[in-house]
Amino acid sequence: MKEVEQGVQNKIGFLDSFVLAFREGLHTDILVKPGTGPAIPAHKAILATRSVILKTMLSSDECKAPANETITLPELKHEELKCLLEFLYSGSLATDDVEKHAYSLLIAADKYDIGFLREFCEQRLLESLDSANALEVLEVSGVCSSGLLRKQAMNCIIKNLEFIVYTERYEAFAIKNPHLNVEILRTLMEMKRF
Repeated sequence: MKEVEQGVQNKIGFLDSFVLAFREGLHTDILVKPGTGPAIPAHKAILATRSVILKTMLSSDECKAPANETITLPELKHEELKCLLEFLYSGSLATDDVEKHAYSLLIAADKYDIGFLREFCEQRLLESLDSANALEVLEVSGVCSSGLLRKQAMNCIIKNLEFIVYTERYEAFAIKNPHLNVEILRTLMEMKRF
């Protein structure tokens, strides 16, 4: 068992060189520009192997340009893009980064079809789900069509309705998301029947 564990550790150490190449900007061949902030150097091969959508973007005629070319991911801020790229290179993120950017990274994972990142973010959101963030989790679940997040967030909202419904946050949520507000009400009514 220790030999298998050591083999896994050696493999992880070997693969960490990808992260170093990203962090040190070694032989980068593309700049990835966020909606706000400076572009970040990256490697086309890493982007293309992690996302079919990014691969398509990089393969399009518009992107076949010199080594200093740029692609833009306008929905992401600089820090969010940095976290996305860090994840593409390493398969993980620091806890602080996950806490700060889980929502935007989940939306990006959905948009760019990065399944492993999507699962990673969904799991972190489920682990942190409580009455304080259930409305936000429900909202992002709709954007990403995540049935699991939607169900768990809805259950949390219904269970804590008396603490949630009388807040200013809920009023703003209801105005911004009338369809989700109706869904909350219908779920509550269905539960009252049983």
